[in-house]
Amino acid sequence: MRHAVCRLVPLIPAGYVATYGQIAAYAGSPRAARQVGMVLAGLPQATAVPWQRVINAAGAISPRGKAGAVEIQRILLEEEGISFRSDGTIDLRKHLWRPESIPH
Repeated sequence: MRHAVCRLVPLIPAGYVATYGQIAAYAGSPRAARQVGMVLAGLPQATAVPWQRVINAAGAISPRGKAGAVEIQRILLEEEGISFRSDGTIDLRKHLWRPESIPH
C-alpha cells in the first residue's frame, strides 16, 4: 500500500484534493482508506509526497495526532489555492481531483 500511495498522491495537482478512500480505490484496495491515512501519517517530515492534498470524504482535514498538524495542512492547502467553507470543509465539487483515467 505504501508504494501505491507514494506513487498516486504526487499525481494530485496543486489546487485539488483527493480523499483517503479515493486513493485507496485507485491503489486497488477500496476499503483501505485508513491504511492510506496511516501511510501518509508515517511519512518523514521532509517528504516530497504532497500529503496535504489528501482529506476525508466529508471534505475535512482529519486530525493527525500531532499538535498543529491540522493548521499546517490548512495553510499548505490555502497556499495552493484551496478555499475553505466557514465550517472548515473544502468544497469537493470544486476541488476534488478527478483524473480522466484511473492511474495505475
